[in-house]
Amino acid sequence: MTVDRRGLIFGVWAYILWGLLPLYWPHLEPSGALEVLAHRVVWSVVFSALLIWILARRGGAAWRNLRGLMRNGRRLRLLAIAGILIGGNWLVYIWAVNSDHVVETALGYYINPLMTITLAVLILGERLRPPQWVAIGIAAAGLVVLTVGYGRLPWIGLILASSFAAYSLIKKTVSVGAVEGLTVETVVLLPPALVFLAVITSTGDAEFGHAGSGHALLMACAGIATLAPLLLFAGAASRVPLTTLGMLQYLAPTLQFGIGVLINGEPLPPERLAGFVLVWVALVVLTVDGVHNQRRRMLRLTTEPAV
Repeated sequence: MTVDRRGLIFGVWAYILWGLLPLYWPHLEPSGALEVLAHRVVWSVVFSALLIWILARRGGAAWRNLRGLMRNGRRLRLLAIAGILIGGNWLVYIWAVNSDHVVETALGYYINPLMTITLAVLILGERLRPPQWVAIGIAAAGLVVLTVGYGRLPWIGLILASSFAAYSLIKKTVSVGAVEGLTVETVVLLPPALVFLAVITSTGDAEFGHAGSGHALLMACAGIATLAPLLLFAGAASRVPLTTLGMLQYLAPTLQFGIGVLINGEPLPPERLAGFVLVWVALVVLTVDGVHNQRRRMLRLTTEPAV
């Protein structure tokens, strides 16, 4: 098995696991979204710390990288903001899945690449190629159609897309390892999560420990459900081109869309389907342009004379 093939397998499994998460969160009911989020944060910290300890015992650099990160105030502040963004993203996502809005969560992750491009223009001042403008225009038309179809702005999808795009932009700026970054981000969220759990436990509103051992085990596994696809993605990112990852990322929302329509039976009237079709066309335009641009760049690098 070649390194590239291993990276492809890692990437496919990362996005499959992310895509199947809507099947997992409903099993944590009757816990509400805030309790699930708090436990996700707590157990993510636990398993991240355990993984860093194991890697350190085997001579890995994760603990050394984390200590270096703790001495860098600017990177810590950025990761703190990233932690708040991803925490909000998780909360909306968990609530939406358990409230039968899985199809709209899929919309959020479909338009995430387009939202990332928009933020790059607004914040980083990047200039777009004509096909990218076309893709954004088609997607905007799709959102208008979806707004008519839903009878409201598809705010769940927009919040998920914008929060994750901003999160990704910060992570790109900080450039930190997957495990180290997740550890810092969840540690930032740990104090409010512990306070919230203490409050609902003292008032008798906590479901953890009162809904059976199976429920408690599934809540604890939220940390693994968070960490496993992230590690697979990190393994893929270091082995396959970004254009390949860019195409693989549509696996997750496609699985979510299928779960919402085929398993949960969420309605998909013609006007909503038309909106999704426009978003899919925009993504095809964006993907084709990205592949062609990557090929042109690689061709230019191979034909330029060495200096």
